[in-house]
Amino acid sequence: NYAYPGVLLIGTDSHTPNGGGLGGISIGVGGRDRVDVMAGIPCELKCTKVIAMKLTGSLSGWTSPKDVILKVAGILTVKGGTGAIVEYHGPGVDSISCTGMATICNMGAEIGATTSVFPYNHRMKKYLSKTGRADIASLREEFKDHLVPDPGCQYDQVIEINLNELKPHINGPFTPDLAHPVAEVGTVAEKEGWPLDIRVGLIGSCTNSSYEDMGRSAAVAKQALAHGLKCKSQFTITPGSEQIRATIERDGYAQILRDVGGIVLANACGPCIGQRDRKDIKKGEKNTMVTSYNRNFTGRNDAFPETHAFVTSPEIVTALAIAGTLKFNPETDFLTGKDGKKFKLEAPDADELPRSSFDPGQDTYQQPPKDSSGQRVDVSPTSQRLQLLEPFDKWDGKDLEDLQILIKVKGKCTTDHISAAFPWLKFRGHLDNISNNLLIGAINIENGKANSVRNAVTQEFGPVPDTARYYKKHGIRWVVIGDENYGEGSSREHAALEPRHLGGRAIITKSFARIHETIKKQGLLPLTFADPSDYNKIHPVDKLTIQGLKDFAPGKPLKCIIKHPNGTQETILLNHTFNETQIEWFRAGSALNRMKELQQ
Repeated sequence: NYAYPGVLLIGTDSHTPNGGGLGGISIGVGGRDRVDVMAGIPCELKCTKVIAMKLTGSLSGWTSPKDVILKVAGILTVKGGTGAIVEYHGPGVDSISCTGMATICNMGAEIGATTSVFPYNHRMKKYLSKTGRADIASLREEFKDHLVPDPGCQYDQVIEINLNELKPHINGPFTPDLAHPVAEVGTVAEKEGWPLDIRVGLIGSCTNSSYEDMGRSAAVAKQALAHGLKCKSQFTITPGSEQIRATIERDGYAQILRDVGGIVLANACGPCIGQRDRKDIKKGEKNTMVTSYNRNFTGRNDAFPETHAFVTSPEIVTALAIAGTLKFNPETDFLTGKDGKKFKLEAPDADELPRSSFDPGQDTYQQPPKDSSGQRVDVSPTSQRLQLLEPFDKWDGKDLEDLQILIKVKGKCTTDHISAAFPWLKFRGHLDNISNNLLIGAINIENGKANSVRNAVTQEFGPVPDTARYYKKHGIRWVVIGDENYGEGSSREHAALEPRHLGGRAIITKSFARIHETIKKQGLLPLTFADPSDYNKIHPVDKLTIQGLKDFAPGKPLKCIIKHPNGTQETILLNHTFNETQIEWFRAGSALNRMKELQQ
């Protein structure tokens, strides 16, 4: 409803780049960035590289738009798009629906891209007209030459994908860049010891819940029903909006999906961020689920670390849920109908857009009062769900001496590892309570365990949040050591707030995901090793001193002294990306503190 060709838009969700499917530059940011913009403060972004994805050929059969981004993720990995905008172009673009382009741009967040974008074309015009914005489409037609790549333009990197040769893909488990053709994943799963039986199939979410997606899934389900089959796996459908929910109800898709064994959930994030009470498995039980979502990090979709989650297209999820096994390839394999006869599913086909208009569904929006000056918000001091924030303390003007290492993280550390979603979302308005999930999913390099770190004072191992609280209570400032692409995933504000609230002062990593640099606004220092191999010099029992803060300046590295327990020391350099304004945030204690200073 807000995106259109040529718009520059920010949103507080990492999947805001969905708007690139309508030719907009739509960028996911943290909540504080949005507040700044609403207050008239510019949103700053480093100039990006541009990666070109040249698409040739055309999509057909079981291959869908989701397979394009699954293939791209396999090529670039979860960090290959960091610091870049991905621009799709080429003759293959015209074979992709507008909502299909949105799916591709949406999941571009999983390669670390700042955003992704498609050139304006007739598919976008058609979508705008169908959604009541024909006037915008007509205006864009006048300026369409400005909404496509310039002739002879140069890119930092060019990758070509022939859609004629692209096969259905399924990525996972545990990371969205582990790409497999659907035809091969069963063999790989047997070799790796991944569970073959699919316990749950989940379709929908912001990534893959368009009218076309639901139609293609319903086309698969309808074939199974014609042969007397239902899903062998649990099967749920999460519409991405009230408009989609109402429209698929009206046009019969929802009922077909129910008839095959599906449960249509509310139009919300839902299981994609673990908002579900899963009871079909026990804790510690290895199992497999397939989804049409965008992320499959450990524990993300159900809070069970042993769940092997795979991401694929909605129609492949539907086919696999009917078959019940990862070894099923709908392009070649047969199912057995209720009558004992074998049959093969035909490649699904569905309308790109509803033949009549979309059904807007129920309007649940509540207008704010025109005059809010007399409004007051009362929060009970005993509330466990809401808590008024207290300002973070200002920088004391000194270097950070003898920082204790709370945890040295091994491997992937997403915002789900830093601040888990379900069942913690009920505490989103209560910083102290939600901080009890701080880094509980991160793996401690010292013992290879999650949520188990050494207390440097007592020498006992305990949960990460408890140890952080102990340090805070005793005036011990601490630091986190991270690996590569630290903080990938959601633009989750709590992942930035919690470390600061519990006494953290710096996060030092090999590299950061762009979206997690929001920690600057909370007065934390996101620092990177000038030499990534220096990560190996630091041990969890060391103490660190960060020097140079009195002369903190853009482009000027800080010095870090590593103090080992045996009395020896090593000195390394730490880089940063702070500009002058962001340095003022650090000195004030947070961006909010600085805004208050400027008002006085």
